[in-house]
This record gives sequence, structure tokens and C-alpha cells, in this order.
Amino acid sequence: MTIRLTVAQALVRFLAAQYTERDGERRRLIGATWGIFGHGNVAGLGQALVEYADEMPYHQGRNEQAMVHAAVGYARQSNRLATHAVTTSIGPGATNLVTGAALATINHLPVLLLPGDVFAGRPADPVLQQLEVPHAADVSVNDTLRPVSRFFDRVTRPEQLIPAALHAMRVLTDPVDTGAVTLALPQDVQTEAYDWPAEFFAERVWTVRRPGADPVELAAAVRAIRAAARPLVIAGGGVHHSRAEAVLAEFAEATRIPVASTQAGKGSLRWDHPQDVGGVGHTGTATADELARTADLVIGVGTRYTDFTTASGTLFENPDVRFLNLNIAPLDGHKLAGLPLIADARGGLAELTGALARHDHRVADSYVTEYTEDKERWEQRVDACYEGEEPDVRPTQPQVLGALDALVDESDILVNAAGSLPGDLHRMWRTRSRDQYHLEYGYSCMGYEIPAAIGVKLAAPERNVWALVGDGSYLMMPTEIVTAVQEGIAIKVLLVQNHGYASIGGLSESVGGERFGTAYRFPAADGTLTGAPLPVDLAANAASLGMRVLRAKTVDDLRSALAEARAADTPTCVYVETETADTVSGPPPAQAWWDVPVAATATRSSAVKARELYERHVSTRRRHL
Repeated sequence: MTIRLTVAQALVRFLAAQYTERDGERRRLIGATWGIFGHGNVAGLGQALVEYADEMPYHQGRNEQAMVHAAVGYARQSNRLATHAVTTSIGPGATNLVTGAALATINHLPVLLLPGDVFAGRPADPVLQQLEVPHAADVSVNDTLRPVSRFFDRVTRPEQLIPAALHAMRVLTDPVDTGAVTLALPQDVQTEAYDWPAEFFAERVWTVRRPGADPVELAAAVRAIRAAARPLVIAGGGVHHSRAEAVLAEFAEATRIPVASTQAGKGSLRWDHPQDVGGVGHTGTATADELARTADLVIGVGTRYTDFTTASGTLFENPDVRFLNLNIAPLDGHKLAGLPLIADARGGLAELTGALARHDHRVADSYVTEYTEDKERWEQRVDACYEGEEPDVRPTQPQVLGALDALVDESDILVNAAGSLPGDLHRMWRTRSRDQYHLEYGYSCMGYEIPAAIGVKLAAPERNVWALVGDGSYLMMPTEIVTAVQEGIAIKVLLVQNHGYASIGGLSESVGGERFGTAYRFPAADGTLTGAPLPVDLAANAASLGMRVLRAKTVDDLRSALAEARAADTPTCVYVETETADTVSGPPPAQAWWDVPVAATATRSSAVKARELYERHVSTRRRHL
């Protein structure tokens, strides 16, 4: 039996019938489709989405990159068991997908991209927005998506859709290979009719695997842990993707090994868990970083060991340190010349816990006392940053976080990605639930926060979802506020105005760049941007896009505004002005180095001094072999 449909109609019907299953939980894989229409997809996928509106929900976006961010936010909140599709026209609509696709692939988060493409039949050549490449007539702008996609295919004939769609679903549901998946769809092919086998539209369930550990690798891992006097767990995003938080807690409680976390792994344990020692690396806590410096065994669980985590290869100072890497991806399991334990994080931790229990293995009491007391001292530093002294003055950024910290409970979710907020949050935020801390730091993409918060809210409509965004990131992509207003998606936006790129300004100063080009100010007499702050009213901008806005001038104002926003059932923004970009924000400084190369020769004293400090740090870097 066959069913005659266009390629676009067949694809929409196919997507509506795809499901995932893990641990007995069955979910629809493609929960909705985002779209902005142009000549490359309006008659194909646009018509198909109208035809099957009862089977495939649709969300109207304002920026193609933002639509991908929303889909990624939905996928992460859905534990990678569900995602959204994104359709665009050809030309700029398609190339706008590239940044979002890179973000999804770097963070191992599934999203399906369906850009329109130029005519496969080439009846008119070139067409509007077509890129002409003299040496390759089959290249289009969609080829820019190849290096940032985990799977790419161009469907140039109707029958090619069947294997292409099946391959796409396989990659989206693969816990190792998942990321952005692109099916480029020529605009003429989208509208062509074909007789499709009815089986193509039958419900299909994709099992998300949980591979167990190899017995030899497991035995080696147990020996390494038993031999270590100062082991440290570094929990990465793989803990969350695997839903391994409870098993990690059991492992930590049984062994008393302290647990630090990357940006992606924060929240793997609650902040007040006895074994939680906070963030690790350049934006980590003093407690975690000192443990990392003295550790003789680092147990990485679901982490990629980025340079922020390793302090650019300078953090793990113990000459005898070794690494044990529990990871579902062999690429990450073998990093830093570590012992690989290639397995699903939840299953691997459970096996480790059981094997160590047979030996009644626990770290020494003195080690527990050491990190417990050090953590208490760190929390006192956080308290001091959160509280401040004057409730009737303009707040510092840590006081903004402190006011929010005092208000939220475990049901709230925080979304952030870029600027100075990630460092402050990683060091100081007290995470109360496994999914409260949604920090995109694999790509640290400005503009991610608001659209991703929409995606998170769609996946968890009963939760309070906060987009924490600085002025620089807000100006990159505020457009999806309109989508939130249009669809009544009651996200909360905490908009922090500090008149510039505060994080990069501080970095610029530390590497001899003198904060050049990082402040939102008028030019001074010498041409540098050091004059008066720009008269930009971001609160008015958010209000003009339809969002309710609450302005807060003091710490007391802020507390009241945050409480009002949290209780609101419509999209609401709290706007607060903090310190300007040329002053410190008040949090504890970085507890570990990060390698940003400094000019090897310069005449300005700031750069000369920065180079001297840089060379001292570089000399401490080591290769772990």
C-alpha cells in the first residue's frame, strides 16, 4: 500500500510518528516545528505544516538562530529524548542557522534543521539568494552547515527522503553522536509528489542506549580508585544527560569522594550535599580548585575537559595525578591519557559503586574534614557577596544573584550563556535541583538566553524559567520576546545593565588590552569609548516588544520586582542597572588561570606587564601522559 504525498507532507507525517524510549519512558521525538517562511520553504514545508497542523505543532520565530536556540533549550530540558525541528528559506534564513547548529553540536544536544535549498532541477540558474560557485555547481549556502552538523544530507529526489530521514533520526537519538542534524530540501523537491510506502508513516520507537562498562576497564577503574588517597570527581554534562544524579549521590555518599562540577555538570549534586564542592576550573570555587591541584586521581564523569575546566592545562599540579574517565564517548574517555571507562554515566557509576562497596572503600576522615571546612569558608565568602551592606543603593551583580537566590526554590530554572554572569553563577549559585542550572558554556553564545528559556518553558510549562541576560547579550537577540508574548509563554527575563561587555572588559584589562572596545559609551577626546554611557533604554525596548517590565533601582526594589515577576503568569522582565563595565562586579576573583595569549611585543606598559605574567603561567602548563 502506498500514499501519495509531497516530499514536505511526507516528512511532516514521518516526523510526527517518531518516538524515543529510555528506561521505559516513551516520548515523542519531534515535539514541534519552528519556522520562518520564504520562497525556499513556504510552498513546501509551509503548506505541509498547514496540511497537518493537528499532527505537528508550529511556533513562529523571529530569527533563525534564535529558533535553533529554542529547540536546543527544549532538547536539554527534555533530557535529549525530545527536540524540535527548525525550517527556513534559502539564503540568509539558512545561513542564520549555522551559529545555532554549532552550539547544538558542541553541546551534544539534538536539533533537526530543515533549510530550504535552491532548485534541484535548475530550471532557472541562478535563483534569488543562490550562491554561485564557479568550480562546483552543486554547492549552495546550506553547505556551510556541513562542518557543524553531526549528519548532513541534501534530498535531491523524493525517494531519497526515506533513507535520509531514517539516518537523521538515528543520529538525533544516539547518545554519543547527537547534535545538529541537517536535511537540506531543494524548494522544487519539497513540492513534488511521490507514492510513499505506508510503512514509512508507522510509529517508530528509537531506543536510547545505556551501554554498560567493559569488565576489564571496570576492574582497572576500581583499582585506581582504591589506590588513590586524594580522589576528586569532576561531574560534567553527561551526568545530566544520563539522569545519573541520584546514582552519583550514592557513589559520593558511599565513598565520600568530593564532587566538583563543570558549567554543564553543575547541579549534579545539590549545593548543600556533603560531597559537593562547587564549580571547578577557571570559574570554579577555591575549594574545588585546591582539591584539583592536589588530587592524585581525577574521576571525570561525562566531561569533555575543556580549557575552562583544566585551567588551560595548569590546574592539576600533583606530579602523580592520573585520570579515570567515565564517558559514553570514546573520544572523551581517552582524554588526558586517562584510564577509559566507556559506558553510560548512570550505569557506570552504579557498577563502580557496587564494586567498591565489596571492598568497603571510603576516603580518609582527614580528607573529608579538609574539604568540608574549606567549603564552609567558601560559602561564607558567597554570603558576604550576596548580602552587601546598603539595601537602598544600586546593587552589584552578586547582590542581584543573591536576591534571586533568596527567592527561588527547586522548581525554578535559570538559563544563561555569556558575559560575566557565567563566572559569577558557576562560583556562587546554590543549585537546588538537578535541572535548575541551565548554563550553555560549550559555545557560550550571546543571545542564547531568551530563546532558550522559551524552549525550556515549552518543555516544562509548570516551572518558573528565568533568562539571566546582560545588556550585551540582550542586544544580540531580544527578538524572541515577541514570540513569548504572542504565545503567552511566561518566561521571566532578568536583564542586567552594566553598560558594556563586562566579562571581556575585565579580560581585556588582564591581557593588556586596556578594555578597548568593550564599553557602551560615547567616544572621548582621544577616540576611545570612555565617555558618557549611551542613552539606551533596554527596559523600554523590552516593553516595546510587548513584555511587561519592572524597573529596579535599589536592592530593595530588586527583591520586590523579582517576587512580582515570579508570581506573574505573563512574560515579565525585571530590569536592573548594576555597576558599569569599567569597575569590578564584586564577586570572588578567578581561582585558576585561563590561557588567552598576550602580545609578545608591545610598547604600552599594560601589555608588557601582562606578557610577563602570561609567561609565568604558561611555564606551569603540563601535558598529562
